[in-house]
Amino acid sequence: MAQRKSRIAIAMSGGVDSSAGAALLVQQGYDVIGLTMQIWQESQTDARHAGCCSLGAVEDARRVARVLDIPYYVLNFREDFRQKVIDQFVDEYARGRTPNPCVNCNRYVKFDLLLSRARELGCEKLATGHYAQVKRHSNGRYAVARAVAKEKDQSYALYASSQEQLAHMHFPLGTMTDKAETRRLAADAGLSVAEKPDSQEICFVSEAGGYREFLMTKRPEAFQIGEIRDVGGQMLGTHGGLAQYTIGQRKGIGVAPDSRPRYVVSLDMATNTLVVGDDQDLRRDAVTVDDVVWSGRNGLTQPLRVKAKIRYNMEACDAVLYPQDDAGRLTARFVQPVRAVTPGQIAVFYSGECIVAGGTIVSEADAGPNRFEEDLK
Repeated sequence: MAQRKSRIAIAMSGGVDSSAGAALLVQQGYDVIGLTMQIWQESQTDARHAGCCSLGAVEDARRVARVLDIPYYVLNFREDFRQKVIDQFVDEYARGRTPNPCVNCNRYVKFDLLLSRARELGCEKLATGHYAQVKRHSNGRYAVARAVAKEKDQSYALYASSQEQLAHMHFPLGTMTDKAETRRLAADAGLSVAEKPDSQEICFVSEAGGYREFLMTKRPEAFQIGEIRDVGGQMLGTHGGLAQYTIGQRKGIGVAPDSRPRYVVSLDMATNTLVVGDDQDLRRDAVTVDDVVWSGRNGLTQPLRVKAKIRYNMEACDAVLYPQDDAGRLTARFVQPVRAVTPGQIAVFYSGECIVAGGTIVSEADAGPNRFEEDLK
């Protein structure tokens, strides 16, 4: 009989990815423990159908654990999740910024609190169903790397993982070729979730009204009537609160249609003004980020050619990343102007398959002339 490998915990959301990941770990001979975070909130009218980590997800995950014959625990992180994810989500929108709650959940809950619990249970590592990989460079530092299945890659959402966390993180699906292979693995293991649809919603915003209604109940003062103006200052109408808009938005702006489409270009919080313009008005040459987290390296001493992503679902683009300024911020200049740089979102920078660094977008930078080639001489 083959010797069983080390003990490992896997975060189980009740979906096909984490379930298939658990099945793969069992097949590989690990001593597997299944963990689910209880994070659903009182705002969810039916916790059975509130996305990942909901009561319904717990029921699915428990069934999977039973089929795989692994221990399974549900851990109550409701208050931690509210403080570290939901409150920050609400605060950011109230400030006219667009947050990414999944990134904060990974950073402050899943790979902080849940990893700590897994370690207390004697597990050497915490696995999840993310499509990503962890690489270790020759300098001894760990880096988050892209998954083999590029169309499913989720490395962007994991950029903020610390070196200590990366040393204890494992992504069994990182080498899967595509989602079909994952579903086949789950089906072959006899798991009922093999054909379960992917969750598309923000897990704590499941009501029909969506995130705007959620924000209105949490922060009604953020929905004050203000002016809508174009980039030239012309008055076009009124809005019902800046918290319901994000950079690049086209639908539901509330201005009379004309011969060209209009987009949200900026949110002027000082005057409560929504500024709209053409698609060209959304183009930016550079971006500045703060709250920087380094992955495979610990800082820069000179400009570095990178691939940049300023939102989860965009194709990475060519840019030059500059050393941190005196305030600890990074600036990246794009080779070609990028559309809809959005404060509050995340910018992540790659070198090859590995993340170099990432941070929270402060604003579009005052880039000046594009010096892409000059800066790399």
